[in-house]
Amino acid sequence: MEMQTLNKKADATREKAIYRVTVVGSVVNFLLLVFKFFAGIMGHSAAMLADAVHSLSDFITDIVVIVFVRISAKPEDEGHDYGHGKYETLATAIIGILLLFVGFGIFWNGASSIYRFLQGGSLQEPAMLALVAALVSIIFKEVLYQYTVFKGRKLNSQAVVANAWHHRSDAFSSIGTAAGIAGAILLGDHWRVLDPVAAIVVSFFIMKVAVQLLIPCVDELLEKSLPAEVEDEIVRIILSFPGISSPHHLRTRRIGSYCAIEVHVRMDGSISLEEAHEMATAVENKLKRQFGKGTLVSIHVEPVKKSNRATE
Repeated sequence: MEMQTLNKKADATREKAIYRVTVVGSVVNFLLLVFKFFAGIMGHSAAMLADAVHSLSDFITDIVVIVFVRISAKPEDEGHDYGHGKYETLATAIIGILLLFVGFGIFWNGASSIYRFLQGGSLQEPAMLALVAALVSIIFKEVLYQYTVFKGRKLNSQAVVANAWHHRSDAFSSIGTAAGIAGAILLGDHWRVLDPVAAIVVSFFIMKVAVQLLIPCVDELLEKSLPAEVEDEIVRIILSFPGISSPHHLRTRRIGSYCAIEVHVRMDGSISLEEAHEMATAVENKLKRQFGKGTLVSIHVEPVKKSNRATE
């Protein structure tokens, strides 16, 4: 009971910390997207308006994280014996998909603008206000990325780390926007095409990040095992206990921000059930200390084979 109480307190503390990080990001995103829309309209900059839409997607993903982290923090119930951790994975996947669509949208808009320019069309000249907005966005979004990714890794939250990368993708987008606006203002009409060219380059970075976020989500949803080095570490921990041997049938997987471990081990068949239980519990506790309190550990105990005893 004491262990369950401690786990619940730890989960509640983690959830509050994730909310705090996400709320800070959502407030900054909201202020930035309002400023960008204003600068895009008043500064006559289509690139800045596109950047504002990107910030709007950031704001939406903040809301997604808040909703899904609350669900993923729920304890086990009758319908979810393994908890709700994969809701956090789902949130990460949604963020990755949004990033992918935003990146492709930026690419499409940039390519369309370049095509129109090559066909003799003209591109609108942006005002200095749009360039200032882009520079302000770069600074704020990079600071927000550093803060959010630090907290996400500390809290071991995939969704928060994914949201941090969304912040950085917005900063990348603003870099492209700033370069294009600066080129259009300083170099004249013939160089206004720099804006959509830079946007296309940035779109590839955004889509790359999206793919990097989506692949682990797909692996988890398909029940991919933990990396080989992690499974080797699990075996090493098990074998560090005297009297326990032959770990086999090891099965591992991720469930949101924690993992599940199932393994069979062998013990001396002459020891009491109570002793075997105590040894298995000690292994379980050490694995949880190593991989997190939320780790699900299932240990099946088998007697040492007689042939093995004879050899020993």
